[in-house]
Amino acid sequence: MKFGDKILKVQTTEQAIVGQKTLLVVDDEPDNFDVIDILLFKEGYQLYHVQSGQAALEFLNRQLPDVIILDVMMSEMDGLQVCKILKANPQWRHIPILIVTALVAKEDLARCLDAGADDFLSKPVNGLELRARVNSMLRIKQQYDAIQLALKLKEDMTSAIIHDLRNPMTNIQLACDLLAAANLPDKPRKKVAQIATAIQRLRSLVDDILIVARIEAGKLSLNLSEVDLADMGAQVLADFEEIATDKRIQLVGNLPETGTCLQLDANLVRRTIDNLLANAIKFSPPASQIKLQVDYPKFGACQARIAVFDAGPGVSEAKRQVIFERYEVGTPIGGVPQIGLGLSFCKMVAEAHGGCIFVESNQPVGSIFTVELGTIDPATQANVNFRSC
Repeated sequence: MKFGDKILKVQTTEQAIVGQKTLLVVDDEPDNFDVIDILLFKEGYQLYHVQSGQAALEFLNRQLPDVIILDVMMSEMDGLQVCKILKANPQWRHIPILIVTALVAKEDLARCLDAGADDFLSKPVNGLELRARVNSMLRIKQQYDAIQLALKLKEDMTSAIIHDLRNPMTNIQLACDLLAAANLPDKPRKKVAQIATAIQRLRSLVDDILIVARIEAGKLSLNLSEVDLADMGAQVLADFEEIATDKRIQLVGNLPETGTCLQLDANLVRRTIDNLLANAIKFSPPASQIKLQVDYPKFGACQARIAVFDAGPGVSEAKRQVIFERYEVGTPIGGVPQIGLGLSFCKMVAEAHGGCIFVESNQPVGSIFTVELGTIDPATQANVNFRSC
């Protein structure tokens, strides 16, 4: 057995064992590793040993173990520093960390947990306790792996369903286009227009489902570009004018002057405003007013604020806490069900841009849905700054 800067691989049982668990021991004292190796000899684990925090980081760039056993007292980089780095990395934070420490004061143990350790073990290491805690860490890892597998299956199923839905929707849309071009009487022509509108809404819902699935799986990367929210707001109002007119609803825009841009995902932010305005039109009574307001606060935590004011029935205090959850069911109003992905989608997009969404009362009647876009660019972790377009 050779120690040094090299990674030492100790195989205690046949390497071909299916589902063999791997443990990475990070300790600058070879004797300590020998103790752990002996105590776990009969468990059939595949053990790896590195002698520094930096070597552990290099190891993780090549291979992910099931459990990390990490000593606190090490030169250069101590175990608490290493633990914080590991738990801050999205690719590594799921690996359970068992810290081994000679420190026994409650304050020291609290520091281990604050650093992100999943459990700790006091020196001198007891074999029975070591095996029990490693088994506990492996159960945590097994549960994580099971969840990841379920999410992968869900993602695959969602993608398959969406793929299968797109073809018939495209065919229906083409049929509507052909019928719209024909010289139909007024009544059939209006029905064709209604079908076309319904297909567009279905397309939007399918796209929302796909985007939500990508956000949940951590696979959605923002396609950032320079966005003028004043221009975007004006376009949204123009696109919804006909729908609002059919319900005798007046759309009002309170927009800043054009020329100010932010780095945003234009498609996602546009779909967010669309969802909020569509909801407002859906639940507002005829002969009412809906206002879209965009502003850039000079003071505060957000860079931009988008608000939609409606004159609908409002949202109760209890529902304000859960209305942005997926598939949350609200009280049906006029036969219109309040269920779906729209508001959940808006919440995910706002958070992806470092912001938030909330709802308040619009006096004397109605609701105000507000999206605040934050000061942090999630892609670069840099400040989002204003600039002229």
